Amino acid sequence: MGTDAPRTRRHRLGQFLVGLLVTVLVLGVAAVGAGWWTVHRSFPTTTGRIEVPGLSGAVTVYRDDAGIPQLVAETDHDLFFAQGYVHAQDRFWEMDFRRHVTAGRLAELFGASQVATDTFVRTLDWRGVAEAEWELLDQPTRAFYEAYAAGVNAYLAERSGAELSLEYAVLALQNPGYVPEPWTPVDSIAWLKAMAWDLRSNLGDEIDRALLSAELPPDEVAQLHPDFPFSAMPTIVDGLAAGAAPASSEVTPLAAQASPIEPGHLDAIAALADRVDALPELLGPEGGDLGSNSWVISGALTESGKPLLANDPHLGPAMPSIWVQMGLHCAEPTPECTYDVAGYGFSGLPGIVIGHNADIAWGFTNLGPDVADLYLERIVDDSYELDGTLRPLTVREEVIDVAGGDPVTVQVRSTDRGPIVSLDPESDFGRIAQGYDPDPAAEGADITAAGDTAPDGAQLEVSLQWTALTPGTTPSAIFAMNRATDWASFQRAADLFDVPAQNLVYADVAGNIGYQAPGAIPIRKAGDGTLPMPGWTSETGWSGMVPFEELPSVLNPARGYIVTANNAVDDTGPTLTRDWDLGFRANTLERGILELTADGGTLTADDMTDLQLDTHDANAQAFLPVIASLELDGDAKRGAELLDGWDAETGPDSAEAAYFAVFWRTLLDRMFGGLPESTRPEGGDRWFAVVGSLLDEPDDEWWSDDEAGVTGRDAVIAASLEAAWGEASDRLGGDPADWRWGLLHTLTLENASFGRSGIGPIEWLFNRGPYETGGGSAIVNAIGWDARVGYEADWVPSMRMVVDLDDLDASTWVNLTGASGHAFHPNYADQTPLWQRGESRPWPFTTEAVRDAAEDALVLRPAGG
Repeated sequence: MGTDAPRTRRHRLGQFLVGLLVTVLVLGVAAVGAGWWTVHRSFPTTTGRIEVPGLSGAVTVYRDDAGIPQLVAETDHDLFFAQGYVHAQDRFWEMDFRRHVTAGRLAELFGASQVATDTFVRTLDWRGVAEAEWELLDQPTRAFYEAYAAGVNAYLAERSGAELSLEYAVLALQNPGYVPEPWTPVDSIAWLKAMAWDLRSNLGDEIDRALLSAELPPDEVAQLHPDFPFSAMPTIVDGLAAGAAPASSEVTPLAAQASPIEPGHLDAIAALADRVDALPELLGPEGGDLGSNSWVISGALTESGKPLLANDPHLGPAMPSIWVQMGLHCAEPTPECTYDVAGYGFSGLPGIVIGHNADIAWGFTNLGPDVADLYLERIVDDSYELDGTLRPLTVREEVIDVAGGDPVTVQVRSTDRGPIVSLDPESDFGRIAQGYDPDPAAEGADITAAGDTAPDGAQLEVSLQWTALTPGTTPSAIFAMNRATDWASFQRAADLFDVPAQNLVYADVAGNIGYQAPGAIPIRKAGDGTLPMPGWTSETGWSGMVPFEELPSVLNPARGYIVTANNAVDDTGPTLTRDWDLGFRANTLERGILELTADGGTLTADDMTDLQLDTHDANAQAFLPVIASLELDGDAKRGAELLDGWDAETGPDSAEAAYFAVFWRTLLDRMFGGLPESTRPEGGDRWFAVVGSLLDEPDDEWWSDDEAGVTGRDAVIAASLEAAWGEASDRLGGDPADWRWGLLHTLTLENASFGRSGIGPIEWLFNRGPYETGGGSAIVNAIGWDARVGYEADWVPSMRMVVDLDDLDASTWVNLTGASGHAFHPNYADQTPLWQRGESRPWPFTTEAVRDAAEDALVLRPAGG
């Protein structure tokens, strides 16, 4: 008996453990099954037939193996209705999140942490401006937006919660009562305001100069913000200047202006910079690498004899990609069905933003005009001073609902120019310019006649004037562009595209190529937009907009090509900005085209793709001979030996590119680390030019490295080479044969809403990567990085396309991620490896090609049909 008891206990323990294991396994299987079901229940139906109330006829949705939808309908109404339905199928969470961003309603989703962001958006009143634009639209355009919204809502009527997207299941853990509202046309229009903010041109440079002017004399501020080198780099209108050197470090500083900021203002201005930068983090970080490449080649220079057009917009990476690929086709052209177009658009917005139809193709890059100005305002209670008198501020209250908390009421105040972005006198904004006393004479105009003494008790605050805060016509421009058939109708469409102002390149099947700069671009009464201006006098501000007829335009230039890469448009037309991209990408592209077409050579679509993938680093090329000339020892010598013979190509497998990037970041930090934090170099084109110009000035005072205790170009470069060798060894290992740029320069695709939640499992659900990448800042393959932060990719070619006007079905395209916004869907990130490798996909356009490429076909039918 005594020996059986332990055996019985062991037997029972074994039974318990087996039972526990079985229970854990069953629960695990159940959890996996529940997870699988939760994830997959939101995947859209892509085959068969669905009855959808609101359609007047059948619409077929073809999808290829990448899940890219191509819609074929019999009326315009049904085409845009189906576009809304399909966008909701693939991307509704993204659409819902974006409309909360643009309405200043993120706190409704995520709680009190988003109140500050909502307050800033409410101050700018994106939603209010979108509502005003809706009221101005013509009836046909309104009908397209209404049809689109009806299609979205038809899909919402079929599903709810996690059936719409996995994100709603995650949101329910924090905010279980949330139910999406029906979609409205204003929700669509408001997203254009977010894009305008993302591409808002030189507001960051204006703040940067204000910060620097508190620390540096005017000539040094000007030196750090050089003008475009017109004699060395190509302009869009004229191309390369005759006799321009292959590479140049020529820099022309902007005219020095007397410092408008006193040293005591530095912290307050920095607070303004932080607040302005907070919002773009939702859309992609702001910086010098936000831009794009596009170019068009005439048939005289192509193998086929017809034009080729390429485009790759550079934006912050996002998961899913900011772009949606789609085709919108009428079964046959009739007065009731007028569209046959394909390309890239935005989820939540009807129409195609970039692409081609049967007659023309077009591409965008950011024109970058100066369309936003800051003003110092003298505020007394609820009035502001203008020309010596007090005028009432426009005041409104905004109530921000907060998930899990009480509503927050904020007061928004505006002058006639725009909103007070100070928010309230005690905020960081309110402390921006206490005692701010700009020198009006330095701005090129006498603006001291009125109000040169502040009234008693005045509080100095900051207002913002921005073209996107005035209702415009961009919501109509997209449809006009989609239906344009020739240069004249394309220009009429461009005339409507006011915000954000873009460089438009054009080609048509008749063989024409062209360029048009559109947009609402202000004419200033005083100053050049590079620094904040006094707001208490009517002698500052805007007197109107540049007429469309005066904006730069080119049709069929004799050189046979047009390149836009955010470089200067020309040096003779109206003043658009003083803060152009300085032309490194444009120079590489132009010289690549000239080399390929020398001695009668012609270009193919493959050549266009190869140009998009160029990784030559002009900055490194400028440094290499200087480094090679130095007398070095130790780790600095080893670094120079590694770089000896390098061709300055920055592929992901390049050890030299990895080491040079570490050297470049080290050099920038040591030379300019003493500048105010938000003005320190991110390492893009402006800093290529600034430091490049110093290479020929070895004794310039900027050559100073306090950490190493050395001055002078040679000593500073040597110290940075030595320090970089140590950092590269720590990061990549002791053997440089194992170093690769791609190990440092990785891309992680983060979900815009949950991707930075700080909760590992949630981030795992929605984020993808890291992916090794090459390229870099101010390089044609513009996978940019911020030297203030690290080496990870912050800006990328968000898509790539090449349109062949000889055979539209021979065109190619690739997206950064995939067609689907649903995590774990096969098309969530399936295009990313192609993008990473520089590959592309076939782009079928004609009905026959679309059908041949289709893997799935879904027929949407009218209810009861």
